[in-house]
Amino acid sequence: MNSPKPPRKHFSMLRGFHLADFFTLGNAACGVAAVFFAMLYMNSQSLVHFYAAAAMAPAAFIFDVLDGKIARWRRQHSAMGRELDSLADVISFGLAPVTLGFAAGLTGGWDWVAMIYFVCCGVSRLARYNVTAETLSEGADKVAYFEGTPIPTSVVITGILAWLASQGRIGSEIYGNIILLGPWEFHPFALLFVLSGSLMISKTLHIPKF
Repeated sequence: MNSPKPPRKHFSMLRGFHLADFFTLGNAACGVAAVFFAMLYMNSQSLVHFYAAAAMAPAAFIFDVLDGKIARWRRQHSAMGRELDSLADVISFGLAPVTLGFAAGLTGGWDWVAMIYFVCCGVSRLARYNVTAETLSEGADKVAYFEGTPIPTSVVITGILAWLASQGRIGSEIYGNIILLGPWEFHPFALLFVLSGSLMISKTLHIPKF
């Protein structure tokens, strides 16, 4: 006679997390906080909120670095951890920067297109990395380089936006002014998102993995 299955415990999924996974969640939490602070800025127009949103990017980056180091230290790599890392990165280094860009004044229709393109490139970049990692886990050597720039490089855009805010060059004074192209407005600064996204999906740009 089969023995009865043990009852499932509450939060059984969290009980299965490794230490590194909680640092990954810290990364995601910073990304969500950045979105909240950016929305607060749009309501209050207080630079304190804008700077707080921008500060969440390096904080998320620190969590992103630490989760990898902890996973290697404890030798607790897993497919679950890899997926968590990608989802957290989409929030912190994909969605959060475009939210800050929108709060900074990139509200034209073509700005939307540029920033949506950036997020889609980031998602595609992470998906490609995950597929590559799964392939390499089947007895092959570790990855020697990344194809395209990693999505956390978007902290550079966040840093530039924070600097522009300190110079009073956001909102109606955003650097590069505004152009009317057909039915929609366009801020040339949004091209920075296009450039970053294009570098992420490049297959010819190889970034050494240290």
